[in-house]
Parts: sequence; structure tokens; C-alpha cells
Amino acid sequence: MEQPYCLNLLPWQQGSNVCEWEGVKDCMKGRVTKLVLEYLNLTGVLDHKILNQLDQLRVLSFKGNSLSGQIPDLSGLVNLKSIFLNDNNFSGVFPASIADLHRLKVVVLAGNQISGPIPMSLLKLRRLYSLYLQDNQFTGPIPPLNQTSLRFFNVSNNQLSGEIPMTPPLIQFNASSFLGNINVCGVQIAKQCGGSVGFPPSMSPSDQPSPASKSKRGKLIKIVAGSVGGFVVVVICLVLVWMMCKWSRGRRLGRGGEATRSKAGGVSSWEGEGLGSLVFCGPGDQQMSYSLEDLLKASAETLGRGTMGSTYKAVMESGFIVTVKRLKDASYPRLDEFRRHMDLLGKLRHPTWSHSGPISRLRRNACSYTIISPMAASFRLFMLKKESRM
Repeated sequence: MEQPYCLNLLPWQQGSNVCEWEGVKDCMKGRVTKLVLEYLNLTGVLDHKILNQLDQLRVLSFKGNSLSGQIPDLSGLVNLKSIFLNDNNFSGVFPASIADLHRLKVVVLAGNQISGPIPMSLLKLRRLYSLYLQDNQFTGPIPPLNQTSLRFFNVSNNQLSGEIPMTPPLIQFNASSFLGNINVCGVQIAKQCGGSVGFPPSMSPSDQPSPASKSKRGKLIKIVAGSVGGFVVVVICLVLVWMMCKWSRGRRLGRGGEATRSKAGGVSSWEGEGLGSLVFCGPGDQQMSYSLEDLLKASAETLGRGTMGSTYKAVMESGFIVTVKRLKDASYPRLDEFRRHMDLLGKLRHPTWSHSGPISRLRRNACSYTIISPMAASFRLFMLKKESRM
């Protein structure tokens, strides 16, 4: 790349690696992509023939120098995204070639002596993000920029005139973006235009919403309101169902659950509620040397689970060991019939008779039953009846 312009004091040497030249901040495959020469007191004019050779340039900045003349044609910089030529002595009109750089996002030409109108062709820059044109000599109206990407904008201290367009991008900027233009007016600077009564300017009859549009808007509002209301009702119903399920589950758990093994506080966890009375069945029942309280303090160990319930091994503090069978899903129509069965079972005598099955609980309506028998050492049988509402 040849030395492109009359720039003083730059140690650029012909034939050297251009990527190592002062101001070259970035290169890609030996091509310059970022050229930044700021506040170096550079003078002279820019040569468009040399600049346009930098077709891979993304960022070009000469801000804070003393460059002068017309900003040259930059149409060859097809990949340019940001251009900073502010705070120089450029004159002439706005460079038309800038509007043809379709990838351009940032245009900063503030602090120069550029005159003439701000071109309408700027609307072609669909990616425009920042446009700073303040402190120049621009005249005429402000173009109706409508790029939704526009976030930064300033045209203050020029000689612009007319009403500031009410486009969505321009309506978001306050008075500081338009100050110093005595002949402009509009909502943004709270200055009325052409004798209008107030802001925003009144709409013409053609701009007034038609009855059909009002009807559509009303229907849309109703649909949205109905949808929101329905959603709220569904949420409330789900919350109520969840609360009821949680309450029901807590109530069931409160009535007593089965655990496999526990010694919490010395009381077996297989029965933590009121049990009713302990009834011994069969002959020799007076020889039993433990009570219901002793049974409740016993440690429990699950031995197995069957279709009729679960069986536990209970070791009392005295060392006496019993098996506890909780009956579940059994069909005992009445308490007296269950008691007769237990009396018959308590009278059984056989060398192989040893209850080694687990705790089971039979619930029939408000009743549940638990069978306890000595484990191997003795074949006494007694029946523990739990009757909560009988």
C-alpha cells in the first residue's frame, strides 16, 4: 500500500509490512481491517484512490486531527462498519458514497465545516446504529430516519429547519439531540410548529381510526382480557387442588405410616398413635410379662412384606422378642369374628409354630388390627386391637 495522503510525521516506509505501520490496529491475511490515526495533528487531504484499496477495512478513524477538504469518495470500502472523521476541518457537502456502504453502522462526522442538506439516502443504511452530525453547517430538514437499529443520534448546532419527523426512532431522542437549530420545531424539543395548538399534532381525518379499526381493537382487548382471566382461574384451581392433595396426604400421614426400622426416642416408629387395648388370647395369657407400653418402646425391624401386610421383629427393653403382624386388606366383617379367630390361633400348639412374620395393620372402616406373637422362645399369642371409633 502506498502512503495514501499528504500526512506529516508518519514513519511509513514503502515496501515494509503494512500490518506493522503506525495506526494499523488489525490485519486479516495481510489486509488492513482497522486503521486508527487519532489526535496526531495530521494535515492535508485524503486521497480516495489509495483509501479505496483498503477493501477489507472495517474501522476507519481520523478523528482529532486537522485534515481538510471534501471527504472523498469511499465507495470502495464495501466492508466498512464504522467511520470516525470528527473534529477535523472537512468542508463541502455530505459524502454521497457513505449512503452506499450497506454494512455501515456508525457514522461520526461531528465538529467539521460540512454544509448542505443531510441526504435522504441515509435511509438506505438499514443497520445504522449511531449518527453524529453535530457542530457542522448542515441546512434543510431532518430526514425521516426510520431504522429501528438507531440508538444514538445528534444533529445539534447546525442550521437545520422544519419539523422534526415523528418516526419511531427519532421520537425517542430528547431536545439535546436537536439544540442550536433555531428553525426546527417538534414534539422532541417541545416547540410548536406552524401555529399548531398542541402536541402531538392533530391528525387529519384520514389519520383518524375508522370504526372498523376501533371494533377490531375492542375485540382484541376482550380476547386478551378473557385469556388472562382464564389463565388466572386455571392457576387458582391448580393451587386449590394442590393444597387439598397436600392436606389429604398430611392427614393420612398423621394417622400413622409404616417405617422399616426406627428407634426415635426409644419408641418404635411402626405405631405412633393411640392403639387402644392389648388383649392376650389363648391359655396361659396371665404369664405374659410385658404391657402395651413395653411394646411401644421396643425397637422394630422389618422382616418382610406380604399380600396381607408387613411383619416386624420387635425387641423389648427386657430382651423379650416378638413378631408383629399388621393385617392389611383383610376382610373381617366384625370385631367379634376377628377375636374368635385370634382365640383359635392362640390355642394352637405345634413345634413349627413360630411367628416370624412382620407387623401388619388391618383397617376396616375405623378399625385396624395388629397380631403379636412370641418369637420362637414361646408360642403364646395375643391380639392387639386398635379401635379408633368403635
